[in-house]
Amino acid sequence: MPRPRKSLICLEDTPYYHCVSRCVRRAFLCGKDRFSGRSYEHRRQWVENRLLKLASVFAIEVCAYAVMSNHTHTVLRVDKSHALAMSPEEVLSRWHTLHNGTLLTRQFMNREQRPSLSESQLKTVLNYVDIYRKRLYDISWFMRLLNEFIARKANTEDECTGRFWEGRFKSQALLDESALLACMAYVDLNPIRAGNAKTPEKAMYTSVKRRIAKAKENKQPLELLPFVGGSQNNKAKGLPFRLDDYLHLVDQTGRQLRSNIRGEIPRNCEPILSRTGLTQTDWSAVVSSIESNFSSKISLALVKRKTVLSHQLAC
Repeated sequence: MPRPRKSLICLEDTPYYHCVSRCVRRAFLCGKDRFSGRSYEHRRQWVENRLLKLASVFAIEVCAYAVMSNHTHTVLRVDKSHALAMSPEEVLSRWHTLHNGTLLTRQFMNREQRPSLSESQLKTVLNYVDIYRKRLYDISWFMRLLNEFIARKANTEDECTGRFWEGRFKSQALLDESALLACMAYVDLNPIRAGNAKTPEKAMYTSVKRRIAKAKENKQPLELLPFVGGSQNNKAKGLPFRLDDYLHLVDQTGRQLRSNIRGEIPRNCEPILSRTGLTQTDWSAVVSSIESNFSSKISLALVKRKTVLSHQLAC
């Protein structure tokens, strides 16, 4: 029986979550349908554009993402403190980029009309601000506005109605840094495992490709939560790892994928930092099982227990 969403997302436990949405129809989200011969590849750009736009509006940041042929992966970080620190004007300004709001909230945002609002009307506006503020750090609202937007566009293009996604999205809480790192690598390696790309830097519509492209310019993508590991600024907000270490991890893990997986990074490839111009534990086992072996929560302790058990059963 599915667990209530509120029991799966608890910001007191962790701000990091892995979210997956899958298509319900045979017609693909993206890619080419081998039955009809019709290509849906352009829809990948729809998803990527919408995802990054929502990240610029919500107090929710994107750590990693991959847009596949019939599903999407995102790793998100909820910044509740950022949402709580927003002024009423900023909350309404952000929400109005996605929705019209109400007549009163639009009047409040109009400098000329605001003085005409009564005290009771201003109180009503502030009530709306509280509602919108909570939505700006709500993963369910984030995924709803991502998936509904794509479903409507796809249904319009397909000239049909009905459900486009398999119900609501699946979410997994990432309870520690090891789980976060493993899950990000899992997401970025999705096109490799599916055989759609040979190397991470050639995996279209993924966060790792976007990060590598910016790294060549000695920058990090503004649309993604940055890597700040090793930063002299201890208060810097971002992923607590070094970018080069993460790329090494992705590269090495991609070379060690299991035999039952369709694709892997060729063993004779140069190291990722060399070929793009720019020693860990058994991360291969951790990353390859990140979605299939865990239901709603992931931590390093759970990973270790699963790995030990699988080795015992194999003996």
